Amino acid sequence: MSALIMDGTSVATSALAETAERVRDFTARVGRPPVLATVLVGDDPASHTYVRMKRSRCARVGIGSRSVELPATTTTAELVGLLAELSGDPAVDGILLQHPVPGHVDERAAFEAIAPHKDVDGVTTRSFAAMAFGLPGFASCTPGGILRLLDAYDVPLPGRRAVVVGRSPILGKPVALLLLARDATVTCCHSKTADLAEVVREADVVVAAVGRPELVRGEWVKPGAVVVDAGYNPGNVGDVEHATARERAGLITPVPGGVGPMTIALLLEQTARAAEANAGLA
Repeated sequence: MSALIMDGTSVATSALAETAERVRDFTARVGRPPVLATVLVGDDPASHTYVRMKRSRCARVGIGSRSVELPATTTTAELVGLLAELSGDPAVDGILLQHPVPGHVDERAAFEAIAPHKDVDGVTTRSFAAMAFGLPGFASCTPGGILRLLDAYDVPLPGRRAVVVGRSPILGKPVALLLLARDATVTCCHSKTADLAEVVREADVVVAAVGRPELVRGEWVKPGAVVVDAGYNPGNVGDVEHATARERAGLITPVPGGVGPMTIALLLEQTARAAEANAGLA
């Protein structure tokens, strides 16, 4: 029997409707909409596509967007200076630095130039610490979106064994923290994990976030497990061998249409929250 598809597009649509109402209330009270500044460095086609999508969603819910596009030759110092300037601009409520940046740029230094109260993408060490300690702050958007999707499908997490394949600072590590905070027992896997197949076979919940097409084979999936594929590779291929995994899993996300829409929905919700806090309404 095939797994039930976890429709991120549908769940995100409902979340965006709630954010739109929140934005309308903010705009009526403050006299301007919340504003998200997006910063894109270089000419990566996928990054340009993602930023266009985010601006389109901003317009749909009434959030203003300010787009800053920088050449691939931009230095770390120049990028840090721009992000510091946006952080100090009272007309900007949230800041998104599109990942990845060109290789010569110190991405971590750039992320840390974003003021924590405008870090609506949840990429600073301050946001990471807030997730780790359960403090107020902004969640990393893809991990936070994954948790929202699991909630929407009533996936119980306390006591469940969750396996995260991937350990990046903006996806693998934070989603592991968020799952741990929900009382799941979490194992983080990576390129040096021995017997990855055996580890995945024990998982009640699998989150694939490694950026390698179909690394997680369908036959590794425990019957009835929940499979969240956070990968997106050329050709609309995820990190999970979807066709085979779907025949074994209980719930599974599609690629595209699973995690991606939830990421954007959470980004815009957190932008609205930041605007409220910045205006003294929260």
